[in-house]
Amino acid sequence: MTTPIRHVGAARPAGGVELLIILALALLLSPWAFPRSVSVVDAQRASAADGRPVVYWRPGCRYCLQLRFSLGRLARRAHWVDIWHDPAGAAAVRAVAGGNETVPTVVLGGQAFVNPDRSWLREQLRSS
Repeated sequence: MTTPIRHVGAARPAGGVELLIILALALLLSPWAFPRSVSVVDAQRASAADGRPVVYWRPGCRYCLQLRFSLGRLARRAHWVDIWHDPAGAAAVRAVAGGNETVPTVVLGGQAFVNPDRSWLREQLRSS
């Protein structure tokens, strides 16, 4: 009975694919997938001036990621606040979300929407 010959290099393609998957996930879950975050003060000031929404988010939040990618290029029209890097942003979310840091939370025209409908937000961004 013969033993099959195993090639040491045969495992490399699978390892390379796994590495690419891990790197893609790391990129998607990192802040790099989102438009540049600003402070809550800057976001509120800019929103008051241009009428665009403020989106509160945090890295690793799958709902934030879904919202971000559903918006596509329109995401750059909103003012994004990372609540993990801005304690005042986290406090602003707690103030409108019953004491919780539930994200994504969108504030538009002084009204807060916790985990808003993506198509609604796309329409708001198109019209702003």
